[in-house]
Amino acid sequence: MIKIFKLILISVLFLFFFSCNKNNNQETKIAENNLISGNEIEFDSLKAIKFGADEYGMKKYVMAFLKRGPNKITDSVKSMELQNAHLKNIGRLAEEGKLIIAGPFLDKGDLRGIYIFNVETVEEAKLLTQTDPAIKAGSLIMELKLWYGSAALMEINDIHKKLQKKSITD
Repeated sequence: MIKIFKLILISVLFLFFFSCNKNNNQETKIAENNLISGNEIEFDSLKAIKFGADEYGMKKYVMAFLKRGPNKITDSVKSMELQNAHLKNIGRLAEEGKLIIAGPFLDKGDLRGIYIFNVETVEEAKLLTQTDPAIKAGSLIMELKLWYGSAALMEINDIHKKLQKKSITD
C-alpha cells in the first residue's frame, strides 16, 4: 500500500513538475533571448508592437525645426490669438497621436522650437504642419527631417498628462 502511495505521489509530482516546466519553457526562452552581454533586459513585446518598435526599440519619426517666418505679427492681440491657435493645434495633434514632442527654444533666435511627428514620411509631416495657424500666417516656417529615435517616445504624452497641472492653452 505504501509503495502504491509513493508511486502515485511520485507520478503526481512528476506530472506537476513537467506541466510547470512546460509552461515555463517559453518564459525561459524569452528570458534567455533577453540576455545581452550578460545584462538582463526587460523586453515587453506587446509595447514593442504597440509602439511600432524595431528589434532595437527604435522607429522612424519626422522632426520639425520651427523657424521664424517672413511675416512678423506686430499687433499684440493678433499675435496672442495666433499663439493660442498654434498651441491648440499642438494639443490636437498630440491627442491624435501624430505629435509626440513639441516645445520652444528659450532664446530669442530664429530657431523657435521643435516638433517630433509620429509619422514615417516627410510628406505626411508636411500635411500636418500645414494645419498649424502660425505656418498658415507665415510667422513660422518648418524644416522637416526624417529621424530615427526610441519608440519609447510614444509614451511621452501619456506621462506628460500625469505631470501637468495646467494645459498649455489655459
